[in-house]
Amino acid sequence: MQWNEIKTSLYDLDYIASEELAMSIHIAINLERPLLLEGEAGIGKTALALTLSKLYKTSLIRLQCYEGLDASSTIYEWNYQKQLLSIRLNENKNDNNVKIDDQIFSREFLLERPLLKALTQKKSPILLIDEIDRADEEFEAYLLEILSEYQVSIPEYGTIKALSKPIVIITSNNTRDLSDALRRRCIYNYVYYPKKELELEILQKKLPNIDLELSMQIVNFVQNLRVQDIEKKPGIAETLDWAAAISGLGLKDLSDNYKVLHSTLVCLLKTEADKAIISPETAKKLAKI
Repeated sequence: MQWNEIKTSLYDLDYIASEELAMSIHIAINLERPLLLEGEAGIGKTALALTLSKLYKTSLIRLQCYEGLDASSTIYEWNYQKQLLSIRLNENKNDNNVKIDDQIFSREFLLERPLLKALTQKKSPILLIDEIDRADEEFEAYLLEILSEYQVSIPEYGTIKALSKPIVIITSNNTRDLSDALRRRCIYNYVYYPKKELELEILQKKLPNIDLELSMQIVNFVQNLRVQDIEKKPGIAETLDWAAAISGLGLKDLSDNYKVLHSTLVCLLKTEADKAIISPETAKKLAKI
């Protein structure tokens, strides 16, 4: 599938990708390399992985990163309770310990976590490693073998190679620097906030029942809000939530009721400090620009 076909196919699934992003997806898939997406939260990085799973009609395996991730929670661990039960059942048998060890360290007792599960699928899944910047730097070392060789080495068992290589999407909100080793293994794309025309297109695609004039006002307001000195700038997800809320209230124009307009900003403003900055008067000004 060529990059322009990917762009069109994603659009048909209600995901509007830029030409640069579509090209990045095309190259990453063709070269069998992970795609690293960086950018602010709420701009569609995670949604892309879900849409790609629909496009390729395959499963989505998601690893949500957080501080303290380790191999047992991301790659594999042994089913200790089942192993202990097997040992007890074999205590009265004449089998030697070597045979027991061979038995309890078999695939039957291996619990697959997301990274290993992605390697054991017959059809290439979409492997989403979400918000990798939330994990410790040490966790990136666990990924290097998988992302380089598409295999996992288990000391008690051996090496498990991928039945089919997963399509890997790695997202980062850019809260910390990622290692050079990880970056070298990825195709890279920075996902910016959409320009006004693209955000309007997304809004019209997702919420087609909203009047075009009102949609333009909503996009203009959000675009103006993002240049304000606020801590958490609203992403596309917040724009869509706000648009749906405004539509649900029956507003036909942002100037219909500025008091109601300001009260709906709970969809866009996510911290108390930002709410204090965007006063009713400020919201009124932003709606008029």
